[in-house]
Amino acid sequence: MSDLELGDLVQSLLDHVKTEHNHTNVISPSIYILSGALRDMSPSSFNPRLVSIGPLHRHDENVQAFERRKATYLINLMSRTGCPQEEILKSCMRKVYDSMVQIKACYEDHVFMKYSDAEIAKMMVMDACFILEFVLLIQEYDNESNSKLLSLYQYITLDLMLLENQIPFFILDQISQCTVSEFRPNAPLIKLICPLLSFHNLFEAHIDTTNISIGTTNHILSLLHECYKPPYNIANQFYGSRIPSAVDLDRAGVNLKPNKNPSWLMGMEVTLSRFTCFLGSWRKPTLRMPVFVVGDFTESILRNLIAYEQSGLTRSYVTSYAYVMDMLVNTQEDVAKLVDSGVLANYLDSNEEVANMINNICKELVWADFFYDEKHLETLKTYTDGYWQKNMAWLRRTYFNSPWNMIALFAGIILFALTVVQTIFTVKSA
Repeated sequence: MSDLELGDLVQSLLDHVKTEHNHTNVISPSIYILSGALRDMSPSSFNPRLVSIGPLHRHDENVQAFERRKATYLINLMSRTGCPQEEILKSCMRKVYDSMVQIKACYEDHVFMKYSDAEIAKMMVMDACFILEFVLLIQEYDNESNSKLLSLYQYITLDLMLLENQIPFFILDQISQCTVSEFRPNAPLIKLICPLLSFHNLFEAHIDTTNISIGTTNHILSLLHECYKPPYNIANQFYGSRIPSAVDLDRAGVNLKPNKNPSWLMGMEVTLSRFTCFLGSWRKPTLRMPVFVVGDFTESILRNLIAYEQSGLTRSYVTSYAYVMDMLVNTQEDVAKLVDSGVLANYLDSNEEVANMINNICKELVWADFFYDEKHLETLKTYTDGYWQKNMAWLRRTYFNSPWNMIALFAGIILFALTVVQTIFTVKSA
């Protein structure tokens, strides 16, 4: 190949690279279709069941029936304002058009190639109005309504939490200012969305949105993720320390207890207390954990939060918690121990289901930061690896795992003591 031909080839490559670079977002999109192993592990966890929000699942067959019903929600929301519908919609459209560049930047470049700006604007206004009217209905929901309506609402709330099923939060806020603020001027959007977050909260402790701002929130799922953010920077470099399972910790004498009033919703800590018995004295650890609530939608919420963390736009708070749970749970017996200890509430059909979910949740994940103190993990590992702890665990498994074994052990001790006494008297009388 001549120098001239080689030069043309190099120039062609440079032109291609520049073109691709110019069409690539400098900042990763916050709303996108997952690809690869993470999605393949559980596709149903990311696909909407009833309602599509935004462009990514708009043409799925299963959401088409509900797509037509969004118009009713929009009309009902407009009726609440008491203002002419045309004026309100003009105001909403203007907000969207003014933010068109920012809206497109929230998605991958190819997503809107088949949509005109007018179609994007109508999509954003329709979906935002649907979400706002729906959350208002949730607040007004009558507990005595029929079970069919309740089931419908539950599936819609789940669809609104999926990573691939979002619109930008700033657009939702702008449409809220044009609509909800007309009849609820003192109702911030984050407070309005709170019932959705509480419904899908992974933990028993209440969610607090006090210190969360619109500016740090990408979408509704991102808002839930912000609720799990620690109040201070406690990230550690991840070294991969491991702790024994819940059953092994219990056998070694480690207590598992709920973490009452933690400063962080997902906070865990290890406390030490002096423990003394006839074999000696040592510092006995107690692992305090948040109460994890497992129901029908838990896996989907957990996977979507972790997938959002994998985007690189935020830190691995939820992934860190999932990793600790994966260490604690190997079998359904570990789940049973966590349930008995009050740190896990299981609303599924069996402990085996929970064990399978936890064992699979961290597969194919990569992360660099870890939000639990590795010194605590080392404390648990060192304690359970200790000489006395291993022997005490063996004693408990062998002699104290049932009342009959305990009776047999004490009966043997008494028989041995009587034999010794009898032998002494025999020797003295001889």
